[in-house]
Amino acid sequence: MATAARWPVGVALTSWRYMWRTTPIYRSEEPGSWPEDAPPRLPDGLVDDDVQRVAGGAGPLFHRRYLARIGSPRLSPEELMARLQRDPDLAAPSEFATFKKAAGDRDRMRPGDEYVVRMPGPWDGPVRVVDVSPRSFRLMTLEGHLEAGQIVFRANGDRDRMEFEIESWARGGDRLSDLLYDRLRMSKEVQLHMWTSFLERVIRLSEGTREGGLRIHTRRVEELPVAD
Repeated sequence: MATAARWPVGVALTSWRYMWRTTPIYRSEEPGSWPEDAPPRLPDGLVDDDVQRVAGGAGPLFHRRYLARIGSPRLSPEELMARLQRDPDLAAPSEFATFKKAAGDRDRMRPGDEYVVRMPGPWDGPVRVVDVSPRSFRLMTLEGHLEAGQIVFRANGDRDRMEFEIESWARGGDRLSDLLYDRLRMSKEVQLHMWTSFLERVIRLSEGTREGGLRIHTRRVEELPVAD
């Protein structure tokens, strides 16, 4: 009930910020293909019946990259990623999305940890950590998520210039999710606003400056094999 009570306020704030944001965003989309746009292999030890693999989803696969270039950051890529791994909510746009840890140590991130990304409306997304490195971490979707797929967050560069990228491979978790995402484009725009807002907060967290606009590139894959 508490979560549902947040939906109207969260949706209103999300819509307001979406309409009035001033950050330049450059979007492009092109046809993709398999296996060029296939997601990374999932580690066997972390895959169980709760995992929503790409093959179990519905509709086309969207391979998306969200990129921010950061000038003169005070944090190194490793320092920035260490902060996000301790608490990914530091960069979450809290007015409409928060990371809540569901399994694992509170102050660190390790493979097997689980989070729930809470959003306005019935969009809550359970995920599991499948890979962690000094400059990145990768998540996969679990049962009940709007999508079926994976997402990775990575930082590259140095203290002079850094690039922070979010890369995702996902399709609708079921036919209804595919309708909302691809046909009506509702959740697609919510997702885009969420991750570009995440990038903006990463820039502030790094104490650097944004160089140019945010870039979002999408490759759409219509034909997928039976197994991912």
